[in-house]
Amino acid sequence: MSAAAGIDAAGWLDGAARIPSPNCDERPAGAAIRLIVVHAISLPPEQFGGPGVIELFTNRLDPAAHPYYATIAGLTVSAHLFIRRDGALIQCVPIVQRAWHAGVSDWNGCARCNDFSIGIELEGADTQPFCDAQYERLTEVIARLCQHSPVEDVVGHSDIAPGRKTDPGPYFDWSRLRAGLAASAVGKTQVCVSGIPLAGRCDV
Repeated sequence: MSAAAGIDAAGWLDGAARIPSPNCDERPAGAAIRLIVVHAISLPPEQFGGPGVIELFTNRLDPAAHPYYATIAGLTVSAHLFIRRDGALIQCVPIVQRAWHAGVSDWNGCARCNDFSIGIELEGADTQPFCDAQYERLTEVIARLCQHSPVEDVVGHSDIAPGRKTDPGPYFDWSRLRAGLAASAVGKTQVCVSGIPLAGRCDV
């Protein structure tokens, strides 16, 4: 385990509830984790606190439970991490493995972002702000990931799949995340947030 980052050799974060998803596989040989992708999700849409997201990530979503669920029946997706509205952290895929979160995507001319990224889902929607506890947890988690891996940039799903995805949406405060990371303990790893370098470095 990386003592400072609290991430064990298998890629599980200390302090996260583990709910493993089968929707993952091995990263390509030699692929370094260079990117963090921030997403937003709620199931049913714009409803929070229920089991829908975890059921989706674990292939247990009942298509008859809500009209929207029938439209995503059979979808096999996952994220490494899921942050609920109260800041609770759930991990579904070890960070050393490839979660199926980005889909068709491109970052700085590099396609297949799942190969070299970590996906973090925030419980939320495009139509409303996120919670203080989520920003605090997200900042903490990103700082830990930056110590563990050579992360170069933190982006939204919409940045790597423009026109196809809109999350985390217009209510996500990138300046708040950037300021939180810049104010955290700094170290060796230079990182950007939405392509803009931090004033300091993201590492704890």
